[in-house]
Order: sequence, then C-alpha cells, then structure tokens
Amino acid sequence: MISQANQTNKDMLANVVSLKPDAPPKRRVLVVEDNLDSVHSMAMLIKMMGHEVRFAINGFAAIDEARHFRPDIILLDIGLPDFKGHVIARQLRFEPGLEKTRIIAITGQPGDDDLRQRALDAGCEEFYRKPIDPAKLEELLAKP
Repeated sequence: MISQANQTNKDMLANVVSLKPDAPPKRRVLVVEDNLDSVHSMAMLIKMMGHEVRFAINGFAAIDEARHFRPDIILLDIGLPDFKGHVIARQLRFEPGLEKTRIIAITGQPGDDDLRQRALDAGCEEFYRKPIDPAKLEELLAKP
C-alpha cells in the first residue's frame, strides 16, 4: 500500500518541468526535513534537476551540514522536532561563510501568519507550504 506522502511525492515527480541528470550541478542545496520520505523525495527531485544536494533530518545536523557543505540554498522545514526553523535560520545567519546562503522556509503546518513572520524575521527569504510544486521549486533554485 502506498502512503499518502509517497503518492504525493510521486505526483510531484510527474510534474517536473525539466530533468537534467547529466548537467553539472548548478546549485548546492541543503534540504532540512525530519520526514524521511519527504526529504529523500525532495533530494532526489533536486538532484534530477541537476543540482548537488545533501540533507539533514534535524536542527543539529542542519547546522553541522551547512558548515561543511556551504550550500547556496537551504530549504528549511520550520516544524522540526528539536529546534524550530526560525531558531536554526537565525543561527545560520551568524555562521561564517553562509552570509550569502539563501534560506527558504517550508512548512506543512496549517496557516499561521505569525509562523511566517518569525521565519522571515529570522533571515528566511521566502516562505512556502508543503508540498512545493516542482515547477516552483525549479524556479526558486534558478534564481541568482
């Protein structure tokens, strides 16, 4: 039996605008997400779009991976179990070498303007609800 999350991920993969598996990586992307199905699916999708991707499943791992990987873009789940995303975003903004990293907040939590504002105040540049449409994700990753 296919779980609803797996079916959603398969539906997302079917909508990918362009897959460039042989192209050199364009962006270094860190996906921070505690749901293993979601993080693996998103990482696979981003890799299929031609980007170099790594992932972390909690706040501690996210900060450590960002320090070593030096991503261009971080897709940061706001509702992690160990730290809230806005706390992680604020910490990442103080990390040497990550000053130009774009942090994009994502959440599966129901609508909450306060949650969005906290993420933006902490240094996230944009805020999206899950799942992110693959065409929109590709557009986000293409921005300079």
